[in-house]
Amino acid sequence: MQPVTHPVLKDVVLIGAGHAHVAVLRMFAMAPLPGTRFTLITREVHSPYSGMLPGLIAGHYRFDEAHIDTGPLARAAGARLYQDEVIDLDLLNRRVLCRSRPAVPYDLLSINIGSTPNTAQTPGANEHAIPVKPIDGFLAFPQVFRAAFREVLAARGIAVLAGAPVRGVDAGSLALEGGSEVEADEILWTTQARPAAWIAGTGLALDGGGFIEVEPTLQAKGREEVFAAGDIISFPCRDLPKSGVYAVRAGPVLADNIRRALIGAALRPFRPQREALYLVSTGDAYAIGTRNGMVLKGGWVWRWKDWIDRRFMRRFNELPEMAQQSALPATPLADREALKEISALAMRCGGCGAKVGANVLARALAALVPAARDDVVAGLDAPDDAALVDTGGEKLSVQSVDYFRAMVDDPYLFGQIAANHALGDIYAMGGEPQSALAIATVPFGLESKIEADLSAMLLGANEVLHAASCALVGGHTSEGAELALGFAVNGLVHRGAALRKAGLRPGDALILTKPVGTGTLLAADMRGKARARWIMAAYAHMVASSRRAAEILREHAAHAATDVTGFGLIGHLVEMIRPSDVDVTLAVDRIPLLEGARETIAMGIFSSLAPQNVRLRRAIRRLESVARHPLYPILFDPQTAGGLLAALPLERAAGCVDALREAGYAGASVIGIVSQRSSELEPVMLDLDGSVLAQALGGGPITAALVGAPLQETVPAAQ
Repeated sequence: MQPVTHPVLKDVVLIGAGHAHVAVLRMFAMAPLPGTRFTLITREVHSPYSGMLPGLIAGHYRFDEAHIDTGPLARAAGARLYQDEVIDLDLLNRRVLCRSRPAVPYDLLSINIGSTPNTAQTPGANEHAIPVKPIDGFLAFPQVFRAAFREVLAARGIAVLAGAPVRGVDAGSLALEGGSEVEADEILWTTQARPAAWIAGTGLALDGGGFIEVEPTLQAKGREEVFAAGDIISFPCRDLPKSGVYAVRAGPVLADNIRRALIGAALRPFRPQREALYLVSTGDAYAIGTRNGMVLKGGWVWRWKDWIDRRFMRRFNELPEMAQQSALPATPLADREALKEISALAMRCGGCGAKVGANVLARALAALVPAARDDVVAGLDAPDDAALVDTGGEKLSVQSVDYFRAMVDDPYLFGQIAANHALGDIYAMGGEPQSALAIATVPFGLESKIEADLSAMLLGANEVLHAASCALVGGHTSEGAELALGFAVNGLVHRGAALRKAGLRPGDALILTKPVGTGTLLAADMRGKARARWIMAAYAHMVASSRRAAEILREHAAHAATDVTGFGLIGHLVEMIRPSDVDVTLAVDRIPLLEGARETIAMGIFSSLAPQNVRLRRAIRRLESVARHPLYPILFDPQTAGGLLAALPLERAAGCVDALREAGYAGASVIGIVSQRSSELEPVMLDLDGSVLAQALGGGPITAALVGAPLQETVPAAQ
């Protein structure tokens, strides 16, 4: 998230990423309206372009060529992107009700969710047929156009049964009127359109088919604060085909009318074209087209259609990169070298990417002399993931604090991530969370906006804390430039059972429970360079709890652990190596990566904290020969709500990894091995191809299970 330069005055919520809404986002990206905040709620973050779907199925296009990536588009428009399913509207209180998150308040609402084939009237269709976007308008095409398709179908041996209504669908067959049946391995259902079921209960004015009745201005009938476009609408005076052609044409008018409604100007009507151009691919590089009764066909028609479709997609998938402005103006009194360094990192990261670097922190703390107390078992004199305080009972108190500014635009999701991150220190110490105090900062703005964001953020956080049996017992709030949240967390651990960093032993295997890559992915997202599916997978990773992972590690005799967060994998590993006085061989190709991290690293996109983390490269042996490895930068990537890095006996490693993966930590892997301290100054050796690690493990079934082929990019399931 970027600092708030204009307080939020109006919230515009877009339901669905249809063709009209992507046009709205693009137009507001080109001409923002200060004080307006957009939120896009969509079930699918990659919106399919209907005109290219036949070509995608035929293999002419790759997935990303035929889908609009709503992640970079929303980022360019300054919009919040919520991946969720809408289930109802609260029109009285102007709220959108979602399946998996708190209600989203709005000042203006727009609905562009398309339609689905009508399977409700045919028994078995819901269970046994694959729904396809409806093309009911096909029957209205001229006879010569339909005849051209009959020729194509006949040439390919495709039978056409006309006048044969389907009365039922079963697994592997269609029951037709008259008693005959048609056997089928797959059944595609393309019939008249119907709206989403939840629309019926919203209170919006609907036509006989259940579609939203709109005025010529695309406002819902009787609701000036609600707009709608695309297949979901019933347009006055004219029955528009359920075709993306009309949604595309409605986009600019919808965007203009939303802007006019926000500033209090008169709205303009949408005037759909009388005749639309239809170009239909036949699967191969051949298409048939029609307009005004004229029919065209041939390979040249397909090439024309391909040119039109690719031109349309370039408008949404080739967005300009977000400008990086200097943090400070250059003045005669300024240190230009310092300004250059700051400007290079002007787009500061949130989450753990906003931490102070390890070297800076160590130097700042070096002069501190904390008060000596006999009941402080672990504090600044022996820093660990959390402090240990003797309470005089059977258990020690485990105390930690985390606080950072938002790295996501969704306050509810941010609350979940921040709470999960804070609990990581307790789990890394082998503790059980007990209580938490919150520290929250919300941006300046209208009271209603502050309340909504604060409520959503704390609700998300409390859900995570509650699931961990950790009581939220109080906290403190303030206003500031950016949304931020932190927790002071207290836990309990049995005496002698605490997992400390200084417990590495020669012969130990090192296990990482979660993939890495959040730093580079979130930095790429800020620049509009990350695909939405990568970011959504990273979010799932950041809300996946380490609670069960910690239990499994203890069950397999882990005796040292830490959580991998802001200082990156190498930084937190060094924190374990130094007090343990050992060497470590780290297998780079065995480090599990989040989907997309390899690509964003290859683009040269890193978190703003990464350069400070890179200063820890002094711990790596023979640096010149290993720094050219393409995954070398991932060692320094700061993680938010990262996994646990633990040491345990080699003979327990295979069983531990199996148990972790069975529990949903699909990326869990042995990534290194501990050895006795050598005479080398640098304690970390990078094993670039796994061969050194395989030799150290000694071959046999354990080696095959743990070293094998490099892991694929993966994300653990949420716990």
